Amino acid sequence: MSASQTPPATAVTGDDVPTLLVKIFGKDRPGITAGLFDTLAAYAVDVIDIEQIVTRGRITLCALVTAPSGGGVTEGDLRATVHSWADSMHLQTEIISGRGDNRPRGTGRSHVTVLGHPLTAESTAAIAACITDTGGNIDRIFRLAKYPVTAVEFAVSGTDTEKLRTALATESAALGVDVAVVAAGLQRRAQRLVVMDVDSTLIQDEVIELFAAHAGCEAEVAEVTAQAMRGELDFEQSLHARVALLAGLDESVVDKVRAEVRLTPGARTLIKTLKRLGFQVGVVSGGFTQVTDDLRERLGLDFASANTLEIVDGKLTGRVTGEIVDRAGKARLLRRFATEAGVPLSQTVAVGDGANDLDMLNAAGLGVAFNAKPVVREAAHTAVNVPFLDTVLYLLGVTREEVEAANTHE
Repeated sequence: MSASQTPPATAVTGDDVPTLLVKIFGKDRPGITAGLFDTLAAYAVDVIDIEQIVTRGRITLCALVTAPSGGGVTEGDLRATVHSWADSMHLQTEIISGRGDNRPRGTGRSHVTVLGHPLTAESTAAIAACITDTGGNIDRIFRLAKYPVTAVEFAVSGTDTEKLRTALATESAALGVDVAVVAAGLQRRAQRLVVMDVDSTLIQDEVIELFAAHAGCEAEVAEVTAQAMRGELDFEQSLHARVALLAGLDESVVDKVRAEVRLTPGARTLIKTLKRLGFQVGVVSGGFTQVTDDLRERLGLDFASANTLEIVDGKLTGRVTGEIVDRAGKARLLRRFATEAGVPLSQTVAVGDGANDLDMLNAAGLGVAFNAKPVVREAAHTAVNVPFLDTVLYLLGVTREEVEAANTHE
C-alpha cells in the first residue's frame, strides 16, 4: 500500500489498537507542548486526543497516542526517551499502556453551570454527588469566572437533562448556590434572544415607586407593589390602583424619574456583551413606556414594551392606555419578539424576579429567576441570587475573559 493509500487516522484507533496515555505534570513554561510532541514525533505515532490545563502556573498535559510500531523501535524506547526529556525539563511524567480511544461519552449531554459566592468544597462535592446519583458522568470541569462570583461549568453525559435539572434544583437550594442546567448541542451557539423584566431586574428600582415619591404616596404604592410581586394580588387590579394615586402629577416628573433610575450592577456589561455576540435583547415591563423607551435608546435594546401612563394637558391622569402588560402579556411579548427576531422559542432566555414574570420564564428556553421571590425561584429553570446581572452570561457558557475581551474597545 502506498503512502497515498494509507487509511485515515480514525481507522487505526479501534479498541484493539495499542495506545499510550502520556501524562506530563510540572511548572508551566513556554515550549512544553511543542517539546513533548517533538519527542513523540521521532516515533511516528498518531495523536488521538490531547488535553491540557494550567492552574496557578502548574501544567497538566495529557496526550493519547498510538504505540510505536515498526522501524526497529519499541514502546520501551519511547518511554525512555519521554522520561529523559521530561527530566531535562524538570517535569514529572507517567505513561500508561492501553488499547483504543477514550470510552465513548454516554447519551444525554448537558452543561451544568454552578455559581458560588464563594464556591465551597462542600457545595462542589454535593453537586458532583448529585450528578452521579442521577446516573450522570462528569466528563470535564472548567472555570468560567473568578469574579464577581466563582463560576464553573461541568460537562455531563449519561443522564437526561430534565432529570438532572430537577435533582440539582433541589440540591442547589439546600446548598445556597446557583445552578443552571442546559442541554448540550449546537443550539447553544445559535442566534439567541434575551428578554428581561425591568423593575428590580434590569434596574434596581420599582419605577412606580419613583413616581410615587414625587406624589407623596410611597408607602401606599410600595405595599400594593409588594403584594402583587408576591402573587397575592391580581397584577392588573394592583396596577390601576397604584397608577390612580399618581393623578395630577406634572409630566415634568417623567424626566426626573428617568434621571433617578439606577441600572443593576452588570447590566451594561450584560447587554453590550450580548450584542457583540450577535444576540438580540429586549425588555418587557409592568412599568411604563415613559421609562422603557428611554432605556431602549440608552442601551441599544432591540425590543421594549410596557404600559403607558396617560398624560393629558401636561398632567398624569391616573390611568394607563393601551394593552396591559401583565403576567400573561409578558409571555405573549416574549413570543412576539422571538417571531420578529427570527429566533425559535427554545433559543430564548428570559430573566425576571416577580410572580408576574413566571409565564415568561416558563415559556422561554431558559428562564432565570434573578434575586427573585421564593415562589419564582421554585418555578424557574434556574436562579441567580447574587446582585450582578452580568452573571447571566456564565449560564450561557461565556467566560469572564471573553466578557472582558468583548468590552475592551468601546
